[in-house]
Amino acid sequence: TNTPQHVGGMGIYDPSSAPGGFVRFKDVIAGFERRLGSMPLFRTRLVEVPGGIDRPYWVKDANFDVEFHLRHIALPEPGDWRQLCIQVARLHSRPLDMSRPLWEAYIIEGLDNIPNLPTGCFAVYTKMHHSLVDGAGGSSFMAALHDLVPDPGEDDEPDAEPRLVDVEPATAELLTKASINSVKNTLGLARGTMKAARDLGKYAIDIARKEIPAPDVSAPKTILNRPVGPHRVFDAAEFPLEGFKDIKNAADVTINDVALGVVGGALKRYLEQKGELPEEGSLAAGLPLNMRTRRGLTDENNQVGSVFASLHTDIEDPMERLKAIRQSTDEAKVSGEASPLVDTLALAGVFAPVFTKAMAGIWSRNELSRLIPVNISTVISNVPGPDFPLYCAGARMVDYYGLGLLTPGMGIFHLVFSYSGKITLSVLADRDIMPDPETYHDFLVSSFDELYRAALGHKAEGQQSASLAEVSPKRDSAGKARSDGKAGAKAKAGSKTRTRTLSLIHISEPTRPRRQSRMPSSA
Repeated sequence: TNTPQHVGGMGIYDPSSAPGGFVRFKDVIAGFERRLGSMPLFRTRLVEVPGGIDRPYWVKDANFDVEFHLRHIALPEPGDWRQLCIQVARLHSRPLDMSRPLWEAYIIEGLDNIPNLPTGCFAVYTKMHHSLVDGAGGSSFMAALHDLVPDPGEDDEPDAEPRLVDVEPATAELLTKASINSVKNTLGLARGTMKAARDLGKYAIDIARKEIPAPDVSAPKTILNRPVGPHRVFDAAEFPLEGFKDIKNAADVTINDVALGVVGGALKRYLEQKGELPEEGSLAAGLPLNMRTRRGLTDENNQVGSVFASLHTDIEDPMERLKAIRQSTDEAKVSGEASPLVDTLALAGVFAPVFTKAMAGIWSRNELSRLIPVNISTVISNVPGPDFPLYCAGARMVDYYGLGLLTPGMGIFHLVFSYSGKITLSVLADRDIMPDPETYHDFLVSSFDELYRAALGHKAEGQQSASLAEVSPKRDSAGKARSDGKAGAKAKAGSKTRTRTLSLIHISEPTRPRRQSRMPSSA
């Protein structure tokens, strides 16, 4: 399939806060292994039922090896922001091994030519299947794998559950359970269908009576709705949280509304540049909803719904557009919380995988997503992170970027993440739909600039240098380096590499050959 169902994230870490001022690869492995002791779900794998006649089972893997899931790689020289984005996009485009526990992590070294990072930084890219976590669950997973202090003591260790494993069920047992479950699923389908029909009827009546707002499904199709291919691009813009708050307070909206305003402005500019902006109507976005806070906790790992909201890209005035977005998101939340579609879609779980996989294949091969009347241009997910620093193997997390997933007919995903005074706005897109993510990055920055100036008016002139100077410093300087020519960039990268990678090895070993001056794997 061209749309593997995993989500991911990338953190960048400063090893100077670690004990001794450096981090070894084995320290990262030990940290993951220690933390996963309290998260047995990430030591489980799927066991398929023969013939796909029933849903698979989770079993705790007796052969779980954390080192299989943790890989150690490095960027080629000069190690700039563009190369990091390309590497992460390639890793994210690859499906997970479904015969293993459904997650992977990559420690990425060689970030030697990314400006405005502390000396010797490394990145950790993680990806996990959506069946394990949703956006809110992924944030919890990220927090669970980090420490609150660089060098936690034994009292700070999480309580590890006993390392139990499951006996893999035999084929006869799986087939017996499948026959029993087929009867249960048939009864469940009948009850669920009746309940769904009743709930959908009530929902339609409430809309007709105008007791709840109708969902906006009138957005036009764009090039962003083309069929999704197997390749991805990734980029991210970085903003000061205070800048978002300035706009929020001036316009009396929410942080999420400001993010939607920035994305809407950037999409409009991008499509205008391509000559593909629809002449009529506004672009719309899908907004995931955390159903944990709306329908109570269950034992399901993935509890996410979705609503549609207009980005009002047909409104020229930035402040009026923000106010319209606020009204649209308020109405979308009311409509989404009342909608039975989340429960209705869950009915698909009663069908056997052999049937659902066949239907998904037919849908994908025939590009049937083009027939869907709901034309959202993107999904925008907002995941609040902690406002205090986190540490991995003693290294302080400097930045964090989230990566979502693409679905047939929706070729771009935005993830907004706030952490320690910053907001990162990450973009994952199909490579054929958006072949120039660096251009789109610049439109995100200019869209924020427009909102900031419009919201603060004359005050923006005095505060602009303070707030806007922090916007996407990695890409700005990287772009300048590219314009200086490849030769200059190589020379600059060489000098930076020699000074930055020394912090990853002991200071008494500065004369090692340069190809060994990476993060030690075992020393």
